Amino acid sequence: MRTLLHLSDIHFGRFDDSLERPFFRAVAQIEPAVVVVSGDLTQRARPGQFRQARQFLNALPGPKIVVPGNHDVPLHNVYHRLSAPLASYRRYITDNLEPFYQDEELAVLGVNTARALIWKNGRINARQIARIRDRFCRVAPGTTKVLVTHHPFDLPDGYTSRDLVGRARLAMITVADCGIDLLLAGHFHIGRAGHTAVRYSSAGHSSIFVQAGTLSTRGRGEPPSFNVLRILPERLEVDRHAFDESSGVFVKKLVEVFERGPGGWRPA
Repeated sequence: MRTLLHLSDIHFGRFDDSLERPFFRAVAQIEPAVVVVSGDLTQRARPGQFRQARQFLNALPGPKIVVPGNHDVPLHNVYHRLSAPLASYRRYITDNLEPFYQDEELAVLGVNTARALIWKNGRINARQIARIRDRFCRVAPGTTKVLVTHHPFDLPDGYTSRDLVGRARLAMITVADCGIDLLLAGHFHIGRAGHTAVRYSSAGHSSIFVQAGTLSTRGRGEPPSFNVLRILPERLEVDRHAFDESSGVFVKKLVEVFERGPGGWRPA
């Protein structure tokens, strides 16, 4: 079994400082094999905010897969937004915009969907889709395959295709062809999980999509939260840990279980 910690939308500049100690106490108990951060490390892509994010990442254990979000691209500095949109991200966080981790049970790839010319939403292009195919279609059978982006490929009921990453349907062909198991994302500050067969009924393969909430003060009707994924070859558990103000600790609020069957993953 592999345990994966998934957090997103930390938004340094709007980070809730009171969460830092209880968060790291929870992480120490979880002991994740891999940590995934699916974008929006900062609020306004300022150097000071990236330095805070770097210190936060340094305190996290083990291998880390980190991707940028739209808030990690400068908003008000138009020159930097157009000429070097991820310069500060590359300097303080990582120069690798397609980080990859693999062991005998798990393969995790991060892909950048933030774009300088798109205000809020994201996009994936044909070259990125080709590299996803190259990475995952060569992974040995039995390995759980995890794709990480900031903008989601799928969302629960109530969201439309306009809320998804640009060219999502084209990318889902590769997701199905390569048998990608997990799609991890953020952006909407909600904790949710589901399976892609509802939206992509013609793909012939069902993946699990998992949305992480936020650790910032920019909550959207939900308490700050993160996800813990417990991964077995044929079974996957998504635990949502949310901050409980009365006790001052993160507690497990919801457990969702999925099982692999013919055609991919479904709720257990």
